[in-house]
Amino acid sequence: MKTELQVPSDLRFLTIVEQWLLSSLEVELGEHIDWPRQSNRLRLVLAEAYSNVIRHAHKDQPNLPVLIRLEAKDGGIALEIWDYGQGYSMGEYNPPTPEAKQESGYGWLIMNRLMDRVDYTLQIDGRNCLKLQASIPEKVP
Repeated sequence: MKTELQVPSDLRFLTIVEQWLLSSLEVELGEHIDWPRQSNRLRLVLAEAYSNVIRHAHKDQPNLPVLIRLEAKDGGIALEIWDYGQGYSMGEYNPPTPEAKQESGYGWLIMNRLMDRVDYTLQIDGRNCLKLQASIPEKVP
């Protein structure tokens, strides 16, 4: 199953984005998944990725769309979040440490902890792509 959603760069659409993701997966994967656990994980990751686009990549440009693609197959998902921002060089990323008391930088850490794979590609046809991949284990009876 492949599907996509294009939404404005506006945090008021976050609930719609989350509902689209979870509803699409529930239709595709049915009752075989531990939904409370998986939905919390996926909701957090998607909220972090979408809000980063709005706050950083599309800052002060709410007219720019965010494209979100979802593919579910073979017990896993791939989620892509596309933006039109300047992009972010991962070489500049400093993971937060308890001693540093950083106010930002936790999103990348959260996404990497909750997903199996996180890739970020700068400027493909004028856009950036954050790709998140994870296995979705079946519910244990």
